[in-house]
Amino acid sequence: MKQWSKEYLDDILVRMAHHSSAIEGNTITLAETISIILHNQVSSNRSLDLREVYEIKNHEQAFHYVLKALAHNEPLQLHTVKEIHSLLMDRLQYDRGQFKSVENAIVGADFMTASVQETPLLMQQWVDNLNYRLDNATSSKEKWSIIAEAHIAFERIHPFADGNGRTGRMVMNYSLLQHDFEPLIINSNDKATYLRLLSEQDVTQFTLFMEKMLAEEQERHRRFQNKENKQIPPETME
Repeated sequence: MKQWSKEYLDDILVRMAHHSSAIEGNTITLAETISIILHNQVSSNRSLDLREVYEIKNHEQAFHYVLKALAHNEPLQLHTVKEIHSLLMDRLQYDRGQFKSVENAIVGADFMTASVQETPLLMQQWVDNLNYRLDNATSSKEKWSIIAEAHIAFERIHPFADGNGRTGRMVMNYSLLQHDFEPLIINSNDKATYLRLLSEQDVTQFTLFMEKMLAEEQERHRRFQNKENKQIPPETME
């Protein structure tokens, strides 16, 4: 993984925590997320749901785990996925870090998620297949397509009782960062498009969706690298 400035990593974390949580219905604002993550303060302007605060804070510990693992050149493994889930669901789920023990479903989906019995083997195959294909990919676009396809597959397996969306997006970014790409931060305003592409299993369109956002993220990163724009005002952090 490339060495990035603390300012840019903080920017990634704040936006990732806010938007990934918002996609799942969290109502904490971007400004409140900045306060929680960067200043360890909860807004006094309104009463916040403690569960929602934990959802935001848990992104911090999960992202720091990802950065530490990548700094040690650790490949994505099954225990990596479980640990990411465990950290994201800290104080929220009693069986965090463990695959589901009862059947689950996705509201409104026209398909069945993997069964409890199938999940461990399917997830091991998922990790092995993702790593093998990425190791043998020859272009950035091919890697993006592989990661997009893997994310769709992960969400269809739905390996955990809860927290699959947040975990899947963090794991997707593990692969992107591992291969020296900027992260994919899906804006909560794009939730409908994102969920539609997952539902339709449209790898081609999901890859195009990724490409557009990754290009925007690369430009944002360049702004942080520019000495004249070291700081981006909070109101532009969207």
